[in-house]
Amino acid sequence: MEMSVAVKSLDSKSILVTGATGFLAKLFVEKVLRTQPNVKKLYLLVRAHDAISAKTRVEKEVLSKELFNVLREKYGASFDSFFWSKVHVVQGDTTSENIGIRDVDLIEVLWREVDYIVNSAANTRFNERYDVALNANTNGPRNVILFAKKCVNLEMFLHVSTAYVTKEKKGIISEKIDEFNQMLTPETEMELIESKMKEMKNNCISESEIKIYMKELGLERANKYGWPNTYSFTKAMGELQITKYKGNLPVTILRPTIILSTYKEPFPGWIEGIRTIDKAMVSYGKAGILYFPAHLDAVIDVIPGDMVVNAMLAAMISRNYGTYDTKYSNTVIYHVGSSAKNIMRFNVIPETCYKYFSMNPQSKKNGEFIAVQKPFFFPTLSLFCKFMFVRYKLPLKALSLVAMISFSKRLRDSPISSNQAYKSAILMAKSVQPL
Repeated sequence: MEMSVAVKSLDSKSILVTGATGFLAKLFVEKVLRTQPNVKKLYLLVRAHDAISAKTRVEKEVLSKELFNVLREKYGASFDSFFWSKVHVVQGDTTSENIGIRDVDLIEVLWREVDYIVNSAANTRFNERYDVALNANTNGPRNVILFAKKCVNLEMFLHVSTAYVTKEKKGIISEKIDEFNQMLTPETEMELIESKMKEMKNNCISESEIKIYMKELGLERANKYGWPNTYSFTKAMGELQITKYKGNLPVTILRPTIILSTYKEPFPGWIEGIRTIDKAMVSYGKAGILYFPAHLDAVIDVIPGDMVVNAMLAAMISRNYGTYDTKYSNTVIYHVGSSAKNIMRFNVIPETCYKYFSMNPQSKKNGEFIAVQKPFFFPTLSLFCKFMFVRYKLPLKALSLVAMISFSKRLRDSPISSNQAYKSAILMAKSVQPL
């Protein structure tokens, strides 16, 4: 499909975008404003205390970004007026009823005027604490689809999911909603979380310990039902919520793989923040990660952010070309990835990181440069965990014993913080364990 056809279809249309300050949503907003200046209105849902602070967030986290430089050059001094003539900031939160909008009059306007809803709000951390991830990635989509059902002129609901909702499988992955265990529902999972939280608070468990427990609980529940991490697990349940509550709404689910910087639009190489695999790269550059479980010859599926946005726009009008899930009528699913044609092996990442940080070393607080070593990879998670236990856990146990004998507060505090770092490292490894 020609992109011009997709763009033309947005003429005089109003679009509600959730997760508006996120990486992908910003790319989407920029693309629409740059290629379809006749769009009627872009309603950007933003979490904030009030409407003023919501607009301030958009000014700082969206409008001020270099991402909009091409548009700034095009409109010059009138750029700000053009932007605000098209963009309306909505204070809200997808984790709340009516997506957190408190202005009753504005709710009525949205129900009457919105033609498309693009739901890109999500928590993308692989090993986020379970209560946070479930609220954002599962309850959030439910609240947005319930809001969408009240939009009288809605042409289509686009939900940005992830390719990894399909569990760990090999071969061809069908574009359909996976069957769920009958004992597994978002409601029972929320009840489990509430029960565990109440129990820990009654036992005066510290916030830091609750955080780690909630991360472990998310991974445990995900693994139990066949998902590799909390993120993909809660996103899968989010899809289930959409199909459960959508009624007769036309729904399109987009499942991109790992999203990277832009390939071409509005210019090459734009990215923001520390994303999915970036955290491991940064930690390596700071000498934080030298060992990791991975298959060096494994295919890693990545896709530039601007290509995902193009797929979003195409998907908004190309429902006749999508794959309908036969069980969930009126639901179209698209996978957006690169590994079928442009194969990239995992070994490219450590090789590139080693070269980059060797040429551009990071520095310590004292200004001393950090010399990186070539990382070592374990072919299985089991071997990695055994190595980590011998290399780090046993010395921590010994240090704890010395601290108990010596009654040293400094020694006693050190193993606690180091043990938390050890648990975090194991959790991260488990969430991206090699297939």
